Amino acid sequence: MTTPAELVERARQRWNAGDLPGYLELYAEDLRFHGVEPDPMDKAAVAAFYGQFWSAMGAPGRPNPHLEFHQQLTDGDMFGGRFVVSGEHRSDFMGVPTTGRPYEFGGVTIMRFRDGQVVERWTTADFLGLMVQLGAIPAPAPA
Repeated sequence: MTTPAELVERARQRWNAGDLPGYLELYAEDLRFHGVEPDPMDKAAVAAFYGQFWSAMGAPGRPNPHLEFHQQLTDGDMFGGRFVVSGEHRSDFMGVPTTGRPYEFGGVTIMRFRDGQVVERWTTADFLGLMVQLGAIPAPAPA
């Protein structure tokens, strides 16, 4: 039987190879994805969000952003991990006009699997830090 960690690694490899449809196979049709508005998102909304993200936030020399997982924890049908996404801002994203700037932001995610697919996911990601890197909002002033 394939473990949640192995399934996530396979999906990460597909993501980094530029295979968004292959990456999205990780998610069950009845997916509930928490942490990105509208919350929760279903599989169609997740596919639309990632499609927009990919078109706007590719990595140098690649059509897609780069995804790495660092620390990982598993418990039965659960996977948790810290991730980092990096790339280059290539077109409008979340109302921010193209900047061409490089970016890197991190997050933490927890996924619950059923029959080899994610049925529920909870994610927090540093979108504030991303917006600062893109120049959409000013960096907080030092204390």
